[in-house]
Amino acid sequence: MAASKPGIPKGTRDFGPDDMVKRNYIFDSIKTVFRKYGFLPIETPAMENLDTLLGKYGDEGDKLLFKILNSGDYLSKSDPKTLEARNSAALSSQICDRGLKYDLTVPFARFVVQHRNEIQFPFKRYQIQPVWRADRPQKGRYREFYQCDVDVIGSNSLLNEAELLSIIDEVFGKLNIKVLIKINNRKVLAGIAEVIGSSELLTDLTVAIDKLDKIGLEKVKEELLLFQVQFYLAYR
Repeated sequence: MAASKPGIPKGTRDFGPDDMVKRNYIFDSIKTVFRKYGFLPIETPAMENLDTLLGKYGDEGDKLLFKILNSGDYLSKSDPKTLEARNSAALSSQICDRGLKYDLTVPFARFVVQHRNEIQFPFKRYQIQPVWRADRPQKGRYREFYQCDVDVIGSNSLLNEAELLSIIDEVFGKLNIKVLIKINNRKVLAGIAEVIGSSELLTDLTVAIDKLDKIGLEKVKEELLLFQVQFYLAYR
């Protein structure tokens, strides 16, 4: 029997020395700008409790979470009827308590709540770490990739927003990349949802609009219309 060739999971990548030198240069350049503006680094675990992650990204986002099997004889604590029904969603809730983090925002929110008595507000943090999504791998779309976040929490001042725009401009300028910065505000979407009588669907609407580049305008319109019809039928 021939030995199998070594490999890595689909949607992941190896980085050789040349790639690492380039990537570290980029990360170091970004961190220099963050520190200049007074932001401090934090790091959160690769995994979080599922009750922290679930329900934060909409139904589609929840489906893309990598769930981690509990240690030991996890099946002994599962419901036999669930096993017989082969309901994977219900079964996973019984045999998985943790998952790989889908993004950096939800873990940051958990960090702030958990350490609120140890940090000073307003709290300015930056975080550069990998995240994982059980998405279908394709060109330019990976299951493991890095995110780079910078946030201010504990202040409503619009000066923070102006500062973040300056940071974005300075980072790309430092890397000699020409960019066009576009400003978006979730309050605009919240206002639209309220006007059409669908405030409860704000998360679903946001998720659909986020797919604009991926599936195109017509498909997004179809999803938005479907959400509104479902809402009408449920609450009429």
